Amino acid sequence: MAVLADGWHMSSHALALGLSVFAYGFARRHAHNERFAFGTWKIEILGGYTSAILLLGVAALMTFQSVERLFAPSPIHYDQAIVIAIVGLGVNLICAWWLRDQHGHEHGHSHAHAHASHHDHDHGHSHHHDLNLRSAYVHVIADAATSVLAIIALVGGKLLGAAWLDPVMGLVGAVLVTVWAWSLLRDSGRILLDAEMDAPVVAEVREVIEQGAVSARITDLHVWRVGRGKYACVVSLVTPAQVDAEFFRQALGVHEELVHVTVEVTTVPA
Repeated sequence: MAVLADGWHMSSHALALGLSVFAYGFARRHAHNERFAFGTWKIEILGGYTSAILLLGVAALMTFQSVERLFAPSPIHYDQAIVIAIVGLGVNLICAWWLRDQHGHEHGHSHAHAHASHHDHDHGHSHHHDLNLRSAYVHVIADAATSVLAIIALVGGKLLGAAWLDPVMGLVGAVLVTVWAWSLLRDSGRILLDAEMDAPVVAEVREVIEQGAVSARITDLHVWRVGRGKYACVVSLVTPAQVDAEFFRQALGVHEELVHVTVEVTTVPA
């Protein structure tokens, strides 16, 4: 069961890694397509989100089959299964090492779009913030962990006669996969749903506007991510001072992560 769970796991990850490749290729191919108002970066996030869903599906399958084997044990070919698990672990460690190495490199997906309002944004980014690469890395690390669990279960079963270790390790692997998948699903889902109004940059925008040299009060504020560490911002404010939107736009310019800023100013009597 441990090796079977590992096999299902690795099969799903082969598909997930294919999704990652597709996401990168599609994003690069459409980088200058003007239908994408803020570039194609979120295609990569969508790839990571899809990979997380696949992981949850595999975890459910592992759980079902492990419980089934726990109550209805079947013969285990320990020697062959241990060899297969060791080979699987080796492959996963090589893949994990290679993907981890990519974290140290910068990739230049640059999506610059000129808008009528002359707001330009450049989406240069590092793999340190790449959820699509992270999803691929998490997949192979999860595979490696389930391979280790499979080896432990099989060796324990062979030496101690504890056949129940095999399905129990399948359940432990399913729990690990679920935890990793949920973390990735949560992070990618927040970005796709623009649910990041609790990001530090939002407080920084409020501080610049409401505690600046000119008295102003924010009446409407929207901040969302458009690239790795890059945000767009739309803010409406009221002020008794005779200043235009460009004044506040320049004040917000001190925060480099704000790459697309729209300001609406309403002047009211003091």
